[in-house]
Amino acid sequence: MASDWERLDRIHIRDLSLRCIIGVYDEERREKQDVVINITLYGDLRKACESDDVADTVDYKTLKKKVIALVEQSSCRLIEHLAEQIAQVCLSDSRVVRAVVCVDKPAALRFARSVAVEIVRAQPTAG
Repeated sequence: MASDWERLDRIHIRDLSLRCIIGVYDEERREKQDVVINITLYGDLRKACESDDVADTVDYKTLKKKVIALVEQSSCRLIEHLAEQIAQVCLSDSRVVRAVVCVDKPAALRFARSVAVEIVRAQPTAG
């Protein structure tokens, strides 16, 4: 039987490549570094599917702009903290009942392509 989350529709924002100050060490905080962000937004999109009207859905272009503004101005020490801030931006739209945010930091570890943190957050009433 499908869970409540599996029955919800999804919007994916994939491979949003941005630069920001991120890291705990002094050398990491001197210049902006690359981060790659993936976001999955869960909600009921049936009204938009029927109406074909952007007013009936999550405006992912507007959301992307908010995420870009947040990330490019951020100065987080941890990618966990950055992911949390992004999730809160996503949940500021009440039509988003759940957000999955994955922040990759390429070349964070020697011999590894990247390090990533993925978090799942939901509206307080969504459980």
